[in-house]
Amino acid sequence: MAKIRFFPQSSTPTLAEVARWCGAALVSEADGNRIVRDVAALDQAGPGDLTFLDNPKYLDAFRSTKAAAALVGPRHVQAAPAGCAVLVAREPYRAMAQVMAELYPSAAKPESMFDQTGVSPAAHVHPSARLEAGVVVDPGAVIGAGAEIGAGTVIGANAVIGPGVRVGRNGAIGATTTIVAALIGDRVIIHPGVHIGQDGFGFALGARGHLKVPQVGRVIVQDDVEIGAGVTIDRGANRDTVIGEGAKIDNLVQIGHNVIIGRHAVLVSQSGVSGSSVIGDFAALGGQSGIAGHLRIGAGAQVAAAAGVMNDIPAGERWGGAPAKPIREFFREVTAVKKLAAARADPSHSDER
Repeated sequence: MAKIRFFPQSSTPTLAEVARWCGAALVSEADGNRIVRDVAALDQAGPGDLTFLDNPKYLDAFRSTKAAAALVGPRHVQAAPAGCAVLVAREPYRAMAQVMAELYPSAAKPESMFDQTGVSPAAHVHPSARLEAGVVVDPGAVIGAGAEIGAGTVIGANAVIGPGVRVGRNGAIGATTTIVAALIGDRVIIHPGVHIGQDGFGFALGARGHLKVPQVGRVIVQDDVEIGAGVTIDRGANRDTVIGEGAKIDNLVQIGHNVIIGRHAVLVSQSGVSGSSVIGDFAALGGQSGIAGHLRIGAGAQVAAAAGVMNDIPAGERWGGAPAKPIREFFREVTAVKKLAAARADPSHSDER
């Protein structure tokens, strides 16, 4: 099958241009005029392709790559195969991200699915909504009364922006997304199928039935946040749910009412944060981890995948397991259980004393 790129390439730069884009240094200045045709993974790259090595696990693949050039860290320069030009970068993965953003700018955030400019005649925009110049609205989108959309933002097909919602500038709202009771900052990327601002799960439980508690708070999404497909973020009950500046939220994450997500925190797919918990700045939640309600995860803390957190985690600590505990304690327990299981499986083992 012929190779198909769904995103147009902006240019075919020289290696000297690539080096300027990402702040890398060419090992041989003589390679500066070589042309980069595309980017590719180590094992798929061919002549004309730029690749990168960041994880030593792939060092053997780097030694055998057919790439024309590679971004590598200083300690791996000598491992480059013959004919592969080397650009040295302190953080090769980050450098590659900068290069790809230059080569494929349209892949950086969702764009119009209908090659739309301006507001589609098939969209439904309330007369009292205010859209700045340069807003793109795809067919089927609904923008409610009093909503405001900033310049340069794209609203995808069949997305719903509720009454009074504010969406900042140069953002992207993916197809079928719904946003109500929310204030969205600048340069926020929201992928398809996200739901923001719906009721939090609030009920006064009792023997006579469960009484619904009206959820009257908002969702505040600060600047430069990215929210993956299928994420749900509940509005606050009696205060705001807040997503801090630069936070990155993977697909299928659930965030409950009154939650505060700190600046530049990372939440990996299928993790969930129960109501009124606080996730600190630069904290990270692994995939399928769960945070119980009313907890505090400290700044820079890391929660392992599939962990069940039922206690506060101090800043900078790493926890894992269910119930979660400091990671070294968790590993000690796992090792002890393995040894016990191995001992019981040994025919020479006996419970008799």
